[in-house]
Amino acid sequence: MDENRWLAERFEAHRAHLRAVAYRMLGSLGEAEDAVQESWLHLTRADTSGVENLGGWLTTVVARVCLDMLRSRKARREEPMAAPDPAADREAGTDPEREAVLADSVGLALLVVLDTLTPAERLAFVLHDLFAVPFEEVAAIVGRSPAAARQLASRARRRVQGAPPSPDADVGRQREVVDAFLAALRGGDFDALVAILDPDVVVRADATVAPPAGKESRGALAWAKQAISGARGARLARPALVDGTVGVVVAPRGRLFRVLRFTLAQGKIARIDVLGDPEQLRDLDLSVLDGGPHPETWRNPV
Repeated sequence: MDENRWLAERFEAHRAHLRAVAYRMLGSLGEAEDAVQESWLHLTRADTSGVENLGGWLTTVVARVCLDMLRSRKARREEPMAAPDPAADREAGTDPEREAVLADSVGLALLVVLDTLTPAERLAFVLHDLFAVPFEEVAAIVGRSPAAARQLASRARRRVQGAPPSPDADVGRQREVVDAFLAALRGGDFDALVAILDPDVVVRADATVAPPAGKESRGALAWAKQAISGARGARLARPALVDGTVGVVVAPRGRLFRVLRFTLAQGKIARIDVLGDPEQLRDLDLSVLDGGPHPETWRNPV
């Protein structure tokens, strides 16, 4: 009992912080309390004898719990949270007055905007921008690289600040290169494809595209041969803005299946990331080009 009481006292010392994190992640005091309680259960089941920073450990746990809750909410296609219903809160055992104080302190407008973000964007923004959690730790929670976590937070920050993504002066040139890339694939034109690839191009496919652990190819000649021989699906590919730059989406019957993200250097394609993992696809910032299908119709990867 003494050990349990000691553990409970340590947890209580962090409860207010954990509730603040969970509330900004979820926008609901009731759900935030559930997430905090779940983090307590994790603590009672875990061996924390080697944990030097219990507050950081608990923050990671509650963030992961919230991320799962947000993804479950998105999967059920739930609408953004409406204004709290005091009667419902009383029935759920939460305090509507405390919820109102929390909403006022956070900013109701911020909560509304946060509800428009993807789960990963919301987590990256809340943890890093509001609670100063390093990107290395954010990356571990969302299963991304620190650079990708930084990009998630940057996209979220732009939306929160109400600023559109910075215009890219080279978008027109990017579109020309991507159009030439698709034309070469569709036409089986090996020479034309090689011409728009950097000689040392790196092509990285994730594990869903090239199991079991993904695949990396280097060199324009070697990859172009593979691409031409396996380009039967190129007719389904369409150009789109992917995280603010021109890329390619493959969405048969309107269901997002593959995304190609390009890195250009000196007018040539220097890197191609072929993405097929459903979680990654959901978290991409996709925008239409030339009045094509709205990217919301792509949000259910097959």
